[in-house]
Amino acid sequence: MDSARDNVSMANPGPTAAETVLQELRSALTTGHLLPGQQLIQEDLASDLGVSRVPIRESLKILEGEGQVTYHPNRGYFVTELSADDLIELYRIREILEAEALAKAVVEVSDADIADIEAILSKVNEAAKSGDVAVLTETNRAFHFAIIELSGMNRLSRLIRQLWDASDIYRTVYFRDPVNRERIHSEHQEIMDALKSRDAQALIRAQNNHREHAVQALTTVISR
Repeated sequence: MDSARDNVSMANPGPTAAETVLQELRSALTTGHLLPGQQLIQEDLASDLGVSRVPIRESLKILEGEGQVTYHPNRGYFVTELSADDLIELYRIREILEAEALAKAVVEVSDADIADIEAILSKVNEAAKSGDVAVLTETNRAFHFAIIELSGMNRLSRLIRQLWDASDIYRTVYFRDPVNRERIHSEHQEIMDALKSRDAQALIRAQNNHREHAVQALTTVISR
């Protein structure tokens, strides 16, 4: 019995310290516990999370590569400041890549896929209604990628995921506003309706409108 348990444990190892730290830092960024411009002291983070500085340093390098944190020589790491130019560039690249994925998705989607995606959308709506930004961020991503990954274009999906990682900090700010949380309900429904109709142009248009509303709202916040 012990041998069997050992084999299961080896086959399904738990997350590494670096993976756990990365998840914790992502959550702190998503929930607003770490704010744009805030300095990240590695010793303090290590103490708070009960780990050495090694997984902290590894996680910060990953987040730096995604653009979520910025390293300043002789000063250390800081949560990346919000930038309208950065936001517009990220979302413009997303627009180009996501259109390709969505056009293929409508060809591949099945009725079973639609039922699964509608179930995810129900969770998005529940999180938006409750105001739980962390759950909303997670379920919102699950909803969009359930559609994007229908394309079967794995490299493209990975590129789009990287862009989403880089823009998580903007999405968090967007979801904190109750007006925005209410708006996404109708916008997501438009996306869902277009997917059900297998209408590629309508799906791309609905996604573009959804993305553009976020850019407009966030640009206003950043410019204050």
